[in-house]
Amino acid sequence: MKKRKIGAASLEVSAIGYGCMGLSHGYGTTPERSEAVALIRKVYELGCNFFDTAEGYSAGENEKLVAEGIAPIRQDIILATKFRINPDEEVSTMPRLMEAVESHLDASLKRLKTDYIDLYYQHRVSKQIPVEAIAWCMGELIKKGKIRGWGQSQSTAEQIRLAHAITPLTAVQSEYSMMERMFEKEVIPVCGELGIGFVPFSPLASGFLSGRYTAGQEYKGDDVRRVITRFEEQNVVANQPLLDLLNSFAREKEATPAQISLAWMLHKYDFLVPIPGSRKIERIAENQGAADVVLTSDEFGKIEEELSKISIHGNRTDEDIARLYQ
Repeated sequence: MKKRKIGAASLEVSAIGYGCMGLSHGYGTTPERSEAVALIRKVYELGCNFFDTAEGYSAGENEKLVAEGIAPIRQDIILATKFRINPDEEVSTMPRLMEAVESHLDASLKRLKTDYIDLYYQHRVSKQIPVEAIAWCMGELIKKGKIRGWGQSQSTAEQIRLAHAITPLTAVQSEYSMMERMFEKEVIPVCGELGIGFVPFSPLASGFLSGRYTAGQEYKGDDVRRVITRFEEQNVVANQPLLDLLNSFAREKEATPAQISLAWMLHKYDFLVPIPGSRKIERIAENQGAADVVLTSDEFGKIEEELSKISIHGNRTDEDIARLYQ
């Protein structure tokens, strides 16, 4: 697997990482624990050394699962997790905020059975807590050796600049794919300017860009596609031109639509590392194989030109995802 270095911590990660959330929730029926553990280790065998989880995934259960999966390889991987300060936590002073942040980290360290986190994200930027305050806390945790680097998720260009000035960011993790390109305008350029890695979650638009989902397909239970509007029947039909584009290039490159969509973003930004998640080893191998699909400048230019002509219907929002759990 090709490697890339990201951010102030200069973490060397595989060009394509692995998002572990779906092993515990979010996309319907989850695999048996033993199967999930074996899957994590197989991902590593395929060349991936960058694993992503969060305290909020199944109320910490995903971190426990990841801990079991990475136990034999902990020193050989880059491990990322995330925290979120709850609205009812007392953080009105810097000592209280530091105590709260560190307590979240300590809980994650215990669940993950490790004594450090390579990349520690603020899961969403708080509207109540200044980003500079969080950045200061991250700097203290780096000094203590509990984390190697830190990041934000779904942040704005201004929030990135303010935080980076206090404690340099390693990465920003936000949604990005051919179907969601709002961060191309300001956020990704700022990351490039400041030497911050950009880590797209949902780089295949929750699987839509694999081309394996059809209009009228039904999603049940704990499956976010029930509330993501791009999976509504009329939007699946309306977004067919995008899939046609991917299929066309996939045939030319002897690749798959998913691989073309990942190869496109890898070509576009050399500081970008997507973290697709899947629960089937053949799909994981397919995604990891995208790192070997090299687009020429002409091919990339043609994709960009065709993308500019395509309108995207539907999206994914935190508000919509929240409806699934109400």
